[in-house]
Amino acid sequence: MAALALVFNAFVWGVSWFPFRQIEAHGLHPVWTTFLVYAAIAMVIALLRRSMWHVFARQPALGLLALAAGLTNVGFNWAVTQGDVVRVVLLFYLMPLWSVLLAWVLLGERPTPSALARVALALAGVAVVLKTPQVQWPVPSSLPDWLGVGAGFCFAVTNILLRRLRHVPGESRALAMFGGCALVAGATAIAGTALGAMPTPPWTESGWWGWAAVLGAGFVFANICLQYGAARLAGSVTAVIMLSEVLFASVSSVALGAGAMSARIWTGGALIVLAAAWSAFARSPGGEDDRRPELQKEMP
Repeated sequence: MAALALVFNAFVWGVSWFPFRQIEAHGLHPVWTTFLVYAAIAMVIALLRRSMWHVFARQPALGLLALAAGLTNVGFNWAVTQGDVVRVVLLFYLMPLWSVLLAWVLLGERPTPSALARVALALAGVAVVLKTPQVQWPVPSSLPDWLGVGAGFCFAVTNILLRRLRHVPGESRALAMFGGCALVAGATAIAGTALGAMPTPPWTESGWWGWAAVLGAGFVFANICLQYGAARLAGSVTAVIMLSEVLFASVSSVALGAGAMSARIWTGGALIVLAAAWSAFARSPGGEDDRRPELQKEMP
């Protein structure tokens, strides 16, 4: 049951691009959708668990967690609605690279030879994915590419902060992440609309409300499943199961015409996933999981 719960969480995230695109087809930009969905969830949590607010005064780092989680969701949700879903998801899963570098800088964990090998493997994979006949160098060449890479980096920051805040009650961390997603998405949406980069929300259009409700419900149940499964399985097992998101995103996007699979994508994707799986099972000299929460999404 725990494994199935994690698979469901990965499934929700892997196919979340579809309702986002359906909502966008009704005129609501994905950043506005992100704001509305997370604001509703955050308000419900805040009302049901009002006693959690005092924790924020004692833990300023929760504010950083909120910012990192917000940037992660805004970047990922925006990217999968604008670009090739397979490409975006693969760029997002550059966890071995970002986690090794951030753990070195923020936690003082010097990278081991095996960690550097995982970084090299991940970089080789992303180079294969990005190097197309249309570009001279294997670097991000579009807004969705940059959003996918940036969201993956922010997700790695989120996990580093979760490691530092593991003594904080889980409900407070969840509220910080949901609230951060709402605040960052709201600020981005308002600024983008004011600058003309995003269309004004079609408040009178009712076609997107149903999809937004489905998306919000899916995120809530996915988070419940994550908390259930991650609490009962080893961190390495959780991380590998979460990689099934790549499979769900790839199959669904290719089947529905939102992504393309070629020999180059297969090869680069295999290298990235292999690096992430290797990282999930890596162990520190002390015998604990070296990247225990690396792929755990403690947010919908």
